[in-house]
Amino acid sequence: MMTTQIVPCTLGDLATLQRVSRQTFADTFGEANTPEDLAAYLDTAYSSQQLTKELTQATTTFDFILVDGQVAGYLKLNWDASQSEPCGNQSLEIERIYILPAYKRQGLGRTLYQHAVERAQRLHKTTIWLGVWEHNRPARKFYERMGFQQIGDHVFQLGSDAQRDLILQTTLV
Repeated sequence: MMTTQIVPCTLGDLATLQRVSRQTFADTFGEANTPEDLAAYLDTAYSSQQLTKELTQATTTFDFILVDGQVAGYLKLNWDASQSEPCGNQSLEIERIYILPAYKRQGLGRTLYQHAVERAQRLHKTTIWLGVWEHNRPARKFYERMGFQQIGDHVFQLGSDAQRDLILQTTLV
């Protein structure tokens, strides 16, 4: 039986976070984008400088999910001023839920989502929102099962390609 654990990601984990971030993003979106756009995005969004900045923000957290002691994916949450869209102080943003390919379809995304709900409740947030690429059908179906509904959209810039992300939200009870 596998054991799962969620642990905070710290500056000491920068190299692991960078490796897992680049691998999971490329796995999820690599085939749908040009190598040049993908490389430009990976080099910017997951640079040591950018991840260090994000890891040291007071209103952003990263958590790894471990399976039998091995990093299987991670969760990035933002609230208050760290949110990538101005959604108010009652909202928590799930900016990233990424699972490494070998660990997909094992319920780890649901476990990370539940962790996000618990964090939102501890922070007294009433809604959770996120952006999801309009063509990422597996993620969209997952979030629909979790009770999210579309409330808008925004541009997600991937290299030279301006893509459309759907903004989804759910209300916590």
